[in-house]
This record gives sequence, C-alpha cells and structure tokens, in this order.
Amino acid sequence: MRINELHEELIALHGEPSAVQSDDGVRQLVTTILSQNVADIQTSRAAANLFTTYDSYEEIEHAPQDELAEVISQVGLMNQKSERIQNALSKIREEVDGGYSLEFLRETETGTAKDWLTEIKGIGPKTASVVLNFHFDKPVFAVDTHVERLSKRFGFVDESLSPERVHEEMNEIVPDDNKYSLHVLMITHGREYCTAQSPDCQNPVCERFCGCEHC
Repeated sequence: MRINELHEELIALHGEPSAVQSDDGVRQLVTTILSQNVADIQTSRAAANLFTTYDSYEEIEHAPQDELAEVISQVGLMNQKSERIQNALSKIREEVDGGYSLEFLRETETGTAKDWLTEIKGIGPKTASVVLNFHFDKPVFAVDTHVERLSKRFGFVDESLSPERVHEEMNEIVPDDNKYSLHVLMITHGREYCTAQSPDCQNPVCERFCGCEHC
C-alpha cells in the first residue's frame, strides 16, 4: 500500500517516533483542548500554569470561568477553551459518580468511546482521537492541520474534503499498527518541511509523494 510506503519513507527521514502513552486520560484531554490551533510551546506554558494554579480537577471545574480563562491565557480562544474544559470535567464527573477519570473508556469499543467524547461541546474527532490513541492506545488516527495538509498534498484524500471527511477517510486508509507513529511523523514532516507557507520540498518524502504547486 502507498500509505505504508509513506510511513517507511518518513521513518527513514525523521526516525521512528517514541511510543509515549500518557499516565492520566483526563489530563491528556484537558491538554489536548488547550492545544487546539496553537503551538506546542503555548500549550505547554498554559498547561503548566493551569496545573500549578489549581490542585485538583474539581477546582478547575468550579473555578470562575473568567479566572480560568486568564490562567490559560497563553493559548488562543481562552474563553472558549475554559468553557470546553469545564464542560468536559462536568461530564466526566457525572459519568463516574463524582470522580475524574476516563478509565471507563478503556474497555469501551473504540467507536463508542469516540462518540462519548465528541458529545462534549467543543471536542471534535481530532481531540477525541488524540486521547484515545495517546492514552488508551486505541486504533484511531488523529488528523490535525498538518496531517490534513499532507494527506491532501500527497494525494491520499481529495483537496475539497472537510476536516471531518479527511479524518474518516484517513482512518480507513492507515493501518491500525501505524496510526500513532504515522500521526507523529506527518506532524513532524509538516512542521519541518511541508509547511503551509513556503514549504521546503527538497527532501525525499516530498519529492516522491507531494504534488503541491511548490514541488
């Protein structure tokens, strides 16, 4: 399959990604909400400030929303994200009778688990997939802006597709065993070479797979 060839070429260029599984599914979810549409360094700063300001998820859920927004102000859309975080914590607490854990999703079928997460306002397929793949090692392929861009430029999906449709089609194409590593590798390649503006196409992967106007 061509997608397997891409995976091999990306490993040859960037190296095999380390397998990292988060220790806390709720923290993974909160951090992924913070990361929506912002750089990693902003996410890291906001997450560090959030988890040093509050001692528990209960405090985060019940904090005044304007206060919480200020705590995470390093990220964009801080008001929306503070609301999303509190909505998520509220739903988790209600599901597990007062606690804050996503472990009930571990034995839940992947599609059902994804549906449960995406029912929370502000949590889309990408955020849900990151949590399910990174924390639970479930076979879902998360599609962020880098992955979407490369999927289209490399001809795996049609340029006209919405992010939701790209997510659906790439999950069908990417083998389960490669979903985590290919996600990480495509993000790395999108940041280092196949950027949105002024991409550097002088690399073996783009030379072989990319059909964008810059190649």
